[in-house]
Amino acid sequence: MSTLRSPARRGGLKAQERRTGFLLLVPALLAFALVILVPFLQSMRLSLYKYTIDMERPAFVGLANFSRLLADPGTATVWLNTLVFVVLTTGLTFLLGLGWALMMNQSFRGRAVVRAASLLPWVLPTTVTAFLAAWIFNGQYGVLNALLLQAGLITQPVTWLAEEKGAMAAVILTKAWLSVPLFMAFFLAGLQGVSQDQIDAARVDGCENLGVLMYVVLPHLAPTMIIVTILGAMGNLQAFDVIYALTQGGPIKATTMLSIEVYKQAFQNWDMGTACAVGVLWFVTIAVPTTFYLRILFRREG
Repeated sequence: MSTLRSPARRGGLKAQERRTGFLLLVPALLAFALVILVPFLQSMRLSLYKYTIDMERPAFVGLANFSRLLADPGTATVWLNTLVFVVLTTGLTFLLGLGWALMMNQSFRGRAVVRAASLLPWVLPTTVTAFLAAWIFNGQYGVLNALLLQAGLITQPVTWLAEEKGAMAAVILTKAWLSVPLFMAFFLAGLQGVSQDQIDAARVDGCENLGVLMYVVLPHLAPTMIIVTILGAMGNLQAFDVIYALTQGGPIKATTMLSIEVYKQAFQNWDMGTACAVGVLWFVTIAVPTTFYLRILFRREG
């Protein structure tokens, strides 16, 4: 009799566990809906309206905001700035994070202290780091100019933040410096799982350090590298605070990304409809790496 009831009992327990799990998720789902989903849907709706500070109520214009944005050459400039920033920042952070992780994986005296100190840029508030970078890249009394002048690499100070390429280089280097600790932590965690037996076998087969890195370490880190790169690209697409604190999107529009453009349209031009339309374009851009990330994640779980 007990054997007949046991499958039903197990089924009842599983149903109860599912209900309990759902009830535990309800607060998080409500918070997500109130904080993220509802404002997102509202911004998508508002992107179809013309709504400026001098208007009593929004006026429906359909896709006019998007048509105007896509016809404006400035939108292409902003999108290209975003693409350049994301690609170069993610690539530089990847290389520095991987190199630093390989160094931190070695045994040396004081390794624990150096590892802890490596997280300092990530722990510091982003705005503080941006102001520090502004001091470093300052054209009159910046540390970078002082070092380059002393080394004889330049003959007069360079106004880094007042030049288009210099400003872009400054925001890329600053954002990369902020993100390296996070990349390093992921890579270092992956390196802990590399089998020492595989490394020893590779050395027996005649591989030197470079061969061990190419044929043992990097293949083992490949899944981590893909996920970290996509997550880094997603984070860089959302970067705002470090860019605004350092250059405010200037000079002209040299460092204006989609995130900065949303802020300028909303709180400088007071054009909420256009700001929401830029936000939708921003969302579509972010959705591309997000889709790749979710496909990889679900494929691994499957």
